[in-house]
Parts: sequence; structure tokens; C-alpha cells
Amino acid sequence: MLHASLWEQNADLTQRIVEHTFVRGLADGTLDRNAFRRYVAQDAFFLRAFLKAYALAAAKCDDLERARVFHDLMTGVLDELKLHGSYSATLGINLDDVEPYAATRAYTDFLLRVAWHGSLAEIIAAMVPCMRVYQHLGNQLVASLRPDHPYERWITTYAGDDFGELCARLESLLDEIATNSPAVHDAYRYAMQCELDFFSAPLENLQ
Repeated sequence: MLHASLWEQNADLTQRIVEHTFVRGLADGTLDRNAFRRYVAQDAFFLRAFLKAYALAAAKCDDLERARVFHDLMTGVLDELKLHGSYSATLGINLDDVEPYAATRAYTDFLLRVAWHGSLAEIIAAMVPCMRVYQHLGNQLVASLRPDHPYERWITTYAGDDFGELCARLESLLDEIATNSPAVHDAYRYAMQCELDFFSAPLENLQ
């Protein structure tokens, strides 16, 4: 299957993400609270662009069943934004006034450019890595949970069945629509690199 092949072809970036200082801090609970605060703000900015990309993908669907999948995926993003909204109350973040880091802007600009100008196959290829990486991290990190783990809610959200189902549905669309063309491979690979850069940004930008 294409989704599995692309995931395997980018295993080097997956491993770098799993071993990233930010992710290891999430796993063992030692991640600095301010770094997590910066991450949540940037992720909320990113998710709003992700929502728009899903909407643009749905607009390119003539098949109603495919459009329904994107509708459900948009609902999933809105649920994630609710989670971030609850974080904002405890972390003191104004999610309506987030200045994106360079890594965040590079990622969102890429997604929206592909969503506006790319094929449906390229759009999905650009969006699958975010879903797949987060599901992978949730499943990897859930084993590290302990009583009073500060990031338990983040980990269990992405290890949950609901998120896993959405990821599987998007990957199924990728298998159905796309081929392992250079454009599809490049979109997937660049999105994976953006994911790695995204986890670095909260540790590099201290304001």
C-alpha cells in the first residue's frame, strides 16, 4: 500500500522525530512548561491552516463519499482546537493572537499552496504525515504514562481510537487516489521535514 511505502521511505525522519528532545520531554514529563506553552500556540495556528487545507481538498472532490471523509477530518481538527482551547486557559495563551515562528509559517504556507494549486493526491500526501506522525507518537508515548503525568492528555488524545480512525481514513484515501509519483513523494517528504522542524521551534524560540 502506498501509505505504508511512503512511511517506510521516510523512516529516517520518523526516527529523528521520536528521538527529538521535545518529544522525549513529552514522553517522560520533563518538557519545560513554557516550551509546551509555545508549542500549543504554534500548533493552534497550524491547525487553522490544516482545517482550510481540508476544506479546499473537499472542494476538489466530485465523489460525495470522499467529501464526507474530509468533512469528518475537519471535525477532528475542530476537536483538536477545542483541546488547545482548554490548554490556553491553564497556560495563559491567547490563541487568536499567535505570531507564527518561521518553521510554522513554512509549514502552513506549504500546505495552503498545495491545497490551492496541487492535485487532490498531492494535498493528501502533504497532510498524511501530520496525522501519521501524531498517531505514531501517541502510540509510542502511551507506554511511558505514569500517575500525574503532566502531558497525559496530549498523549492519550493521539493514542486514542478516534484519532487513529481518522488517520486510517486519510491514508486509505491516499492509497485510493495517489500513486508514488515524484510530486506525491516530495509532498510527503517535505511535510515530514516540516514536522521535525515544528518540534524544534518551541525550543529555539524563547519569547
